[in-house]
Amino acid sequence: MKLAGISFYPVKSTAGHEVAEAEVQPWGLAGDRRHLVTDERGAVLTARQEPRLLACVPVLDGGTLTLTGPHAEPLTVVPTAAMSTVRMGGVAVEVTDCGDAAAAWLSGLAGRPVRLKWLDDPTRRPVNPLYGRPDDRVSLADAFPLLLTTTASLARLNDWIAETALELGEEPHALPMRRFRPNVVIDGVAEPFAEDEWKRLRIGEVEFRVTKGCDRCVLTTVDTETYRKGKEPLRTLARHRKRDGKVWFGINLIPDLAPGTYGRIAQGDPVVLL
Repeated sequence: MKLAGISFYPVKSTAGHEVAEAEVQPWGLAGDRRHLVTDERGAVLTARQEPRLLACVPVLDGGTLTLTGPHAEPLTVVPTAAMSTVRMGGVAVEVTDCGDAAAAWLSGLAGRPVRLKWLDDPTRRPVNPLYGRPDDRVSLADAFPLLLTTTASLARLNDWIAETALELGEEPHALPMRRFRPNVVIDGVAEPFAEDEWKRLRIGEVEFRVTKGCDRCVLTTVDTETYRKGKEPLRTLARHRKRDGKVWFGINLIPDLAPGTYGRIAQGDPVVLL
């Protein structure tokens, strides 16, 4: 098995970037989901509620974030000193406001008043203690530092989607992997969904713990080109991958790094189960 793809998402629920290599930090890939958008009440706003956020393409150059999109000129984000609190998975997390200019830029895209927030200190947010150790940390991702998917599982899912479409007299449309917003994509897995049983693995020289499978939400139904919601993949996952009232695709990872250390992964790195 080998690492076939790496992606990170500078702003939660906006467009991602595929890269050839990345630094692995205890709380996720470097630069991944350190920013998020809040609504006028200060609640986290994602593309689940506002699919137009996917039209924002954030560009991270060193420590500087620039927002690009179809509605306005690019904007370089300048964080302020103002702090506020957002709730992530029931946990209050302190974040820094990114100023009125970023708020206006994103509000113009979303069509409603929003603000951009930055997790300036990624050690603030612990992983759910049911699945992590006391010192595990996560950025502003939904729950865990990294999400892993496999090409074998996507191929099987697209086969199932085609079968569903045929039964219903619809035209089948294969889904791209970006619908599932993984950080790492693994190729060469012998069986689809074999990753369900993995406990530990090594990618290159970095070891990871598997916490749990990833239950999927309505965001996977949003077409990343048109920003419209459809029925797939949730309709077909519900037929083949439903348990505990949820549907599943991919697994969540926590890096096993010594305190104060980082690692690196690159496309083509071998993947070994431990």
